[in-house]
Amino acid sequence: MTRMIKIFDTTLRDGEQSPGASMNVEEKIMLAKQLARLGVDIIEAGFAYSSPGILRRFGGSRRRSRADDLQPGAARPEDIDRLGSVEGAPKIRIHTFLSTSDIHLKHQFRMTRDEAKKRAVEMVQRARGYVDDVEFSAMDASRSDPAYLYEVLEAVIEAGAGTVNIPDTVGYGVPQEFGKLIRGFREQVPNSAKAVISVHCHNDLGLAVANSLAAVFEGAGQVECTINGIGERAGNTALEEIAMGLRTRKDFYRADTKIHTEEISKTSRLVSKITGMVVQPNKAIVGANAFAHTSGIHQDGLLKDKTTYEIMRPETIGLVESKMVMGSCRPPRVSAETGGVGVYALG
Repeated sequence: MTRMIKIFDTTLRDGEQSPGASMNVEEKIMLAKQLARLGVDIIEAGFAYSSPGILRRFGGSRRRSRADDLQPGAARPEDIDRLGSVEGAPKIRIHTFLSTSDIHLKHQFRMTRDEAKKRAVEMVQRARGYVDDVEFSAMDASRSDPAYLYEVLEAVIEAGAGTVNIPDTVGYGVPQEFGKLIRGFREQVPNSAKAVISVHCHNDLGLAVANSLAAVFEGAGQVECTINGIGERAGNTALEEIAMGLRTRKDFYRADTKIHTEEISKTSRLVSKITGMVVQPNKAIVGANAFAHTSGIHQDGLLKDKTTYEIMRPETIGLVESKMVMGSCRPPRVSAETGGVGVYALG
């Protein structure tokens, strides 16, 4: 049986935290419409205190997205109150968060574990006073004491959180370890089945997608990600890689998404145009070279049968066809190591 994984897009919030990637309200509305066409389940519109314009437009405009949920972020009591006053949106989820790692609690929040747990429960209860759909994120979960992390998550579920997010906030996790953390939550928290498990992974070690897929394998039902993987520092989990990873290897993960993959290339280009962030050519799925073939051996195979060297068809992400690229024969290089012998590099 194939599970359907919710795609929570945070391009408008975490993606905008990429240096130089800020968007105005009109650009956010334009992108939100395209994200809806792409088929994302949840759009995170932005922080309550820093994005009042976008929240008003999402809440009251007839031009709003058709995505199932429009989700701003909230961390403080006044933010939750502000979100609770948003009217007219088809569906709102309030997302509240607090760290659970001792590193964050000691040095950033200056709170004890008991104080943090109490605050987390209070924020969820406050949010539930406005909406039924509440998500709690345990920031820096991958560096938290698992026993304490699970204790907090159990408490916020009891308080009414329908989704609990286990983030790899600083990109510290590795797939085996992160998957074990998700499995431990399912097995050790008595009320874990009452909430959807979400993951939000960063790419500091280049493992955001791998960690997210490991979490899906262990039972996560929602992945938080961005188009082109943009975001804080080295970026976030790339939406297009999650969608195509699950679709292509459905046999292994037994999971899929509702993403209309034919809209991936168009969405990627729109984000790149709005933010000015060029996608690297060898980027998976949406890079200029992702469906380009230079090797003669590869081209020979493709001309005989596309499946020899393509595990995905370019049409599935909205491209017309693969590209056959002529290789290059560069002039001989002469150095102290090679002497007068010509060394040719064939592309």
